Amino acid sequence: MMDGTARKMIQPGLDQAGSWLAARGVKADHVTIFACLVGLAAAGLIALDFMLIALVLVIVSRICDGLDGSVARASQRTDFGGYLDITLDFVFYGAVPLAFVIHDPVANALAGAALIFSFYVNGASFLAYAIVAEKRGLSTTSRGVKSIYFTTGLAEASETYIVFGIFCLWPAWFAPVAWVFAAICLYTALSRIMQARAEFPNQPSEA
Repeated sequence: MMDGTARKMIQPGLDQAGSWLAARGVKADHVTIFACLVGLAAAGLIALDFMLIALVLVIVSRICDGLDGSVARASQRTDFGGYLDITLDFVFYGAVPLAFVIHDPVANALAGAALIFSFYVNGASFLAYAIVAEKRGLSTTSRGVKSIYFTTGLAEASETYIVFGIFCLWPAWFAPVAWVFAAICLYTALSRIMQARAEFPNQPSEA
């Protein structure tokens, strides 16, 4: 829901940095992998109870996650780059809740499992929609130029990052916040399914 507004605020700076890096030979895939590794390092620190340092790494990771697209647009966009970006995004999304479960399994296990489940359902609805949209030749720039079709929703990347920040700043709130955000993610998935039902008529699929 907030991604469009956030993108307008930070995209010019990311594009400048991306052009600078691309001119010096940095590849978008390298930035994507670096963003994921930093995010996994943040998850490891969360599990070890270094929350504030982890939060800094989460922020760095997500800045780099936005930066890879700018590098790609300043150099060369590839299908594999788009695939790698979305795949490693979901690695990061799953790693952070898992880290909080490891940090305090008694308090966080059930809520963490519910949150990861909601990410799974939401991600499946997002990717399945993108596949059918691509098949039908649909396109959108509502979230910028992307390698796959991006649908909007109540729970998007910006909301997820804010929730992760809340987790790091107030880890004792993990369980209640995780339950609420899991419900929001499931609602987003349901709304996307309803959107798909309206956009993709119930007609035979082309071979």
